[in-house]
Amino acid sequence: MLVLPGPVARDEVSGLSDDVRALLRAGPARVVVCDVGGLGPPGLAAVDLLARLQLAARRAGGRIRLRDPDPALCALLDLVGLRFEVEGQVEEREPALGVEEAVEPGDPAV
Repeated sequence: MLVLPGPVARDEVSGLSDDVRALLRAGPARVVVCDVGGLGPPGLAAVDLLARLQLAARRAGGRIRLRDPDPALCALLDLVGLRFEVEGQVEEREPALGVEEAVEPGDPAV
């Protein structure tokens, strides 16, 4: 896990990208969880940071997952077209646990 503290300066981004690559090389997991709860108010600097971290992770064969994002940050990421996994959310391709699809008699087989 990588904890992103308060506002991150531009010169810290490359070091954090190196940290993401090192975490992916260190173990078999292909996901680095980034705790963004202390990142501060959402803005374009946070979007830029997360985009660069995701790029570094993708180049290393992995991805990042956000922990404790501010809802405004999620909205801003969505607005600029960046999609991130958020810890605790069900992935789009997986049904929620305990949900079963109902089938009506006479429905054609798929």
